[in-house]
Amino acid sequence: MSVISVRIDKRIKKILEEAGVNISEEVKKFLNELAWKIEVKRRIERFNKVIESIKSAEQGYSADSVRKDRESR
Repeated sequence: MSVISVRIDKRIKKILEEAGVNISEEVKKFLNELAWKIEVKRRIERFNKVIESIKSAEQGYSADSVRKDRESR
């Protein structure tokens, strides 16, 4: 685990504590969600690169494939 320190206005800290907010847990939750979103974005970008590198099927391939499948029955 790593330790991160954050400075916030005393007034904000007081409001949050009075409301019963566990500041440490909320910050951890926010940072975990942010890291997850960043990781998802990275994976989507890599996936899109893979998809872009795949050639399109030739014109008429689908129709020909269906025809051959029907004839083989």
